[in-house]
Amino acid sequence: MSSSRKITMYGIPNCDTVKKARTWLEEQEIPFHFHNFKKDGLNKSAIEQWLTKSDLTILINRKGTTWRALSDVQKAQADTTSGAIALMLENPSVIKRPVLVIEQESELSIAVSFKPDQYQTLFSSAA
Repeated sequence: MSSSRKITMYGIPNCDTVKKARTWLEEQEIPFHFHNFKKDGLNKSAIEQWLTKSDLTILINRKGTTWRALSDVQKAQADTTSGAIALMLENPSVIKRPVLVIEQESELSIAVSFKPDQYQTLFSSAA
């Protein structure tokens, strides 16, 4: 493993999917920093960075309870990039979790949600 690799997992600690992803990384002995975006906040530049490697349709969880609780006006915000960013900053729970950011040298990888085989592929190629 390269010492220049920096891994940050964004999410909330009580989310079951985040718990599974954290456990997987710990079992693989892959060091990472956990960023609780409810407690530690979230900024526009982080979301913009994610959007360079991921799509709004992947990043916004349109099946969750937070999405369903939004008004039609708020949901319509998600149709534009700037509106979606504002919506995610205002309601971080609308973001599909976790968002895993891997920075290695000049490369940036993003994984949204968690599937063991996806992480296995991601880390075997990043090793």
